[in-house]
This record gives sequence, C-alpha cells and structure tokens, in this order.
Amino acid sequence: MVSSNGLKTAALLAALTTLLVLIGNGLGGTTGMVMAFGLALVMNFGAYWFSDTMALKMAGAREVSRAEAPELHALVDELCAYARLPKPRVAIVDSPAPNAFATGRNPEHAIIAATTGILQILDRRELAGVLAHELGHVKNRDILISSIAATFAGAISMIAQMAQWSMIFGGFGQNDDEEGSGMGSLVGGMLMMILAPIMAMIIQMAVSRAREYGADETGAQIHGDPEALASALQKLEYYSKQIPLPVNPAAAHLFIVRPFTGFSMQELFSTHPPIAERVARLRRMAGR
Repeated sequence: MVSSNGLKTAALLAALTTLLVLIGNGLGGTTGMVMAFGLALVMNFGAYWFSDTMALKMAGAREVSRAEAPELHALVDELCAYARLPKPRVAIVDSPAPNAFATGRNPEHAIIAATTGILQILDRRELAGVLAHELGHVKNRDILISSIAATFAGAISMIAQMAQWSMIFGGFGQNDDEEGSGMGSLVGGMLMMILAPIMAMIIQMAVSRAREYGADETGAQIHGDPEALASALQKLEYYSKQIPLPVNPAAAHLFIVRPFTGFSMQELFSTHPPIAERVARLRRMAGR
C-alpha cells in the first residue's frame, strides 16, 4: 500500500513534469525543451552518481573507522539489522552544532554522518532514533527521488534562461505581423522567466519536506520507538538555533533539521517541515 507521503511525492513530481512541458511549449516548440532537459539530466546524473563524495565535502565530514567511533558503529550495526539494510559507511562532522545526514545513490553505497555536537547532547535512545531516521532515507531511496526533482527543476531553470535569450534575439517564434502578438509574446515570456523557476523551486522544496515526513515514519518503524525521535527533534531544534551549522546551502536538505537559522518563507521555501508537526506525527504513531 502506497503511503500518503509517497502519493504526495508522486503528485509533486508529476507537477514538475507538467510545468516542464508547459514551459517547453511556451518557447514555441519542443527542441529547446529537449536540449535543456537533456543537459539537466546529464548534470544531475553526475550529481547523483557522486552524491556521497559531494555531500561529505560540502558538509565537512570525514569517514571514521570502527576503532575511531566504536559506539556509533555499534549503534548503526544494530539498527541496520532491524532495518534489514546493508551497513552504510559512517562519518563524523567536527562541529558543536547538533545534526546528522545520510547520502548515497542506493543502500549499497550509503553514508550516515553525525556531528560531534549531536553525539554530545543526545542520549543513546535519542541518537538511535535520529540514525534510524537517516536509515529511513536510505531505505526509501530518497537521494534518487531528490535527484529526479532536481533534474526537472534544473531543466525548468535552464529553459527559462533560454527563453530570455530567445526573447532578446527574436522572440518566441511568433509572427509579429499579427497585431498585438509581439506584446503578448513579450509579456508571456517575462512571466515565464520569472514565475517558472520560482514554481519549480517551491515544488522541489515540497518534495524535500514530504521525504522528511516519510523518513520520520520509516525511522520510527525501524527503531520501534517514535517518542525517541520526537524527543531528539525537540532537542535538535533548540540547540541548532543556538549553534547553527555553517554548510553549503545546497546541502541543507540532507540534514535532519535545518542546519542554519535566519529568515525564510517557512511554508514554501523551507527544505524541512516544521519540527512541531513532525513531533506531533511521531507522537500519534507512539500512541497507536
């Protein structure tokens, strides 16, 4: 049975696909759409294939051996047995900011990373809840889903840029001899250039938020203790506001909570859903 989060993600990806097709038609043909989509696909395929290396570098993480972090490795071993997943590589981010993330193109090439800060503020039960959440991302193949969303969003942005150059060097293929057609093409092109990338970004962020809910649910099922993750999230929300993690914004969606504070349009442009809502969902699970 498909979960509500899975249906929401499918609907959002369908919306990105529809938006891509509509923008391609707005250019006056499919050639530009196909070229932009192909380029975006190549770029995002490379990002997906090397996502683990890129994520570790952007987060400032380093892989650690069992000898360097025996307790962390032991906890990951235990949770992987529950989840029936191959054990991912384990990494540490040397930062007092409490956070964690997972990356990798599939369960066989996954990495789980935790900051030194999160190892200090969470007890073993809460840390198990966080690591189970990250294994939930691995189990749900969220990196693949995020890459698909990024592919479409990237293609849409490129097509919008192509529209800009098309308008500068001759419009959108319309016949300006028809009265009013030139102005209509200009207005339509400007709206497409401005609104399409914004809409694509909003949808991409919505995909990210849906996957966080999904990882919360899967992680709680793996660990068998939704209250542990709920308690951890509340601690992480408090401490991350006091000690933000300075990372590349492109890697922000990987972390279990937003790694930096500051102004954002929470409902539209945040990569993460509100902590209060995540905690409420987990506690409803615990109640069941």
